[in-house]
Amino acid sequence: MRNKYLKQLYARRTELEAKLELHIARYCFGDGEIEDGTEADLKERIREVSDEIAALEQGHTS
Repeated sequence: MRNKYLKQLYARRTELEAKLELHIARYCFGDGEIEDGTEADLKERIREVSDEIAALEQGHTS
């Protein structure tokens, strides 16, 4: 059960990172002239998922 949830978290983090990369690329090429908080929101969500992954991995190795 834990491994399945970890895989889901890894997939979710990968998805969020891809969205962040796309957002940054659009901003760099002028498609996102106004900062609407999307980048900060995505970074925060990635941090939250990463923290959860770390906690589960730490608990798994203990």
